[in-house]
This record gives sequence, C-alpha cells and structure tokens, in this order.
Amino acid sequence: FFFFFCYRALIFPLLIREGKPTPFFTFVLALLFCVFNGYLQGRSLTTYATYPPGWLGDLRFITGFLGWLIGMAINIHSDHILRNLRKPGETGYKIPRGGMFEYVSGANFFGEILEWFGFALACCTIESLAFALCSLFILGSRARQHHK
Repeated sequence: FFFFFCYRALIFPLLIREGKPTPFFTFVLALLFCVFNGYLQGRSLTTYATYPPGWLGDLRFITGFLGWLIGMAINIHSDHILRNLRKPGETGYKIPRGGMFEYVSGANFFGEILEWFGFALACCTIESLAFALCSLFILGSRARQHHK
C-alpha cells in the first residue's frame, strides 16, 4: 500500500512529460482522498484488523498479494507505455499498443483495479473492500470514457 502511494505521489509525477496542467481543485480533491484513504486503510490495519496465526500462508492472502503484485506491474507498465506514446513536441491522439493494451483499452485502469481488489482480498477488511469498490467505480467510469 505504502509502495504504491510512494510511486503514485512521488515517482510517477516526475516521470510525466509535458501535458495538460491539472486544475488546482482536482489536485486538492485527489490529495484529500489519498490522505483520508491512507489514514483509513492504515488505521484499519494497525488498530482493528486481527489475523489468525499463519495468515501470511493462507490462500486468501497469497492470492490477494499476487493479484496486488500483478495489478501493480500492469499499472506501472501501462503508465510507461502511455508516457511514451508521443515523441517530444508531438501532439494528437494515439492509441496505445503493447502489454495489456492488446487486451483492454484501459490497461492502466485495469491494473489499478486488479491491484486494489488483490489488496482487499489480502487484507480482508471492510475498509479495503470499500476502497477496491471505489476504485472500480471511479476508474471503471474513466476507462469507459477513454474507450469511447
């Protein structure tokens, strides 16, 4: 969880080339969501969640962790493909090719949704499931818009 948000908040913005500026209000809403969600997930896992001995060897945890890991790999690779669609100074719409873009038009969104459902399965908390569902609805609608 921490690794993803370090990537998304610190590394990813540094890798982005020129593009449209993000409106300040959108930035503030995204920041508030990430702070609130980070607090909610962290508080849930450190204060309320209890796991039986051997949880790290449980099939739910292993399957969830693998889903999270594969989702993150798809997400990061898809971001790389999207960043390199255009050459410097080039404009216009381009259709991404390669990786999971060969199977779904919103591979970056698919990867992130898979990531958070894997996280929810590995954690087995209502808070992690709520985050996975929010990701599905928010990113799913964005994926649908991009596909159109």
